[in-house]
Amino acid sequence: MMGKLKVYADRMSQPCRAVLIFCRLNGIDFEEIKVDISKRHHLSPEFTEVNPLQKVPAILHGNLNLFESHAILVYLSSAFPGIADHWYPTDVFRRAKINSVLDWHHSNLRYGADLSLVCELTQLEVLDEKDRGRILSPYKKVLGWIEDTRTATNPHFEEMHNILYRAKKKFQQQRSRIAESGTEASNMGGHSKM
Repeated sequence: MMGKLKVYADRMSQPCRAVLIFCRLNGIDFEEIKVDISKRHHLSPEFTEVNPLQKVPAILHGNLNLFESHAILVYLSSAFPGIADHWYPTDVFRRAKINSVLDWHHSNLRYGADLSLVCELTQLEVLDEKDRGRILSPYKKVLGWIEDTRTATNPHFEEMHNILYRAKKKFQQQRSRIAESGTEASNMGGHSKM
């Protein structure tokens, strides 16, 4: 018996959210160990024992310490019974295609396929609507793909991205305060006669 899977994660991290959503969607029993990067928990001696590279996500499953989200997703797809074949196919040709996308993603975007990439794009949620729309609105197929992936993985997708939605709300409040204080400052100062 391997023991309960432990997933070390910070939900502000896209790769962590992808791993957590995958586990929830597939009914994998796990314990989420929160590693707050903003508080430098990833640099602690305890976490360094789990991942000497001091990055999240990481897992501990029995004697296995594993890090890098793609390696974790591949392992989870293979190690737990009942995981649907579409996640990581047994067919060698289909698997090679997925490995190609995973390698490209890792080399070109960040240090998984649909789920991982959609989590990456969801980082744009923290932008104000105008900027997010400017970036994504020309890409109707991408927006549809994001929505399809979100729908297929809910409610876990929303749960794991809640931290981004809270950050977005905080940023919106900050922008509003700045805009209000700028308006108040210009109203209070009047016009210069110089």
